[in-house]
Amino acid sequence: LIIMAMSCFLCPSCLSWCFLGQSNMDPVALKDANRVVLDTNNAGTECVILNSGLRLCGTGAALANAPLVQNKSYFEVKVRAGGTWGVGLAAPSTDLDDVPLGKDAQSWVLTSDGTIAHNGTVVTQLSDKPLEGNVIGVSYDHVALNFFVNGRATNCPVHGIRGKVLPVVYVDDEAILDVAFSEFTFPPPDGFDSIMFERGIL
Repeated sequence: LIIMAMSCFLCPSCLSWCFLGQSNMDPVALKDANRVVLDTNNAGTECVILNSGLRLCGTGAALANAPLVQNKSYFEVKVRAGGTWGVGLAAPSTDLDDVPLGKDAQSWVLTSDGTIAHNGTVVTQLSDKPLEGNVIGVSYDHVALNFFVNGRATNCPVHGIRGKVLPVVYVDDEAILDVAFSEFTFPPPDGFDSIMFERGIL
């Protein structure tokens, strides 16, 4: 599956940001099973996945290609361009075209308005909304989901997550997110590390 940028849903300024640093203008469907990236086969129909599977533009959500199976995992998302966006975890059954996420029982997200949302309810409202240029850290240890903003803990853990979940990001209203599954801007919390494929844990 190759997801193409369409002028009908991306403005010129969004396109210029989206393709910044691209060696060519065509998004490439990644087949590399050895890297954790955004999964072009598990993304909304109007998403654009670029930058070797690490940038999301357009409208919709995308899952990573690796579930969180290790004891303590961590990833980061940089808000490259503001708009409507969210970062967190989701089950494979989540509707990736129905954004914002956090409206169903299969997604848990920190949103651009500073709320942590799940199942249509606001779990927590942060005192300060994340801003363009901020880096959002996400840690999960099968007990609690935690969020960090520029390396500082929000101290708003989310509990009660069950079953198979994967990293998820969504965008709308010209937002652009850059995801990092390694080489982080801020150090992960003690004991946490980058996401591993299940075969790498055995």
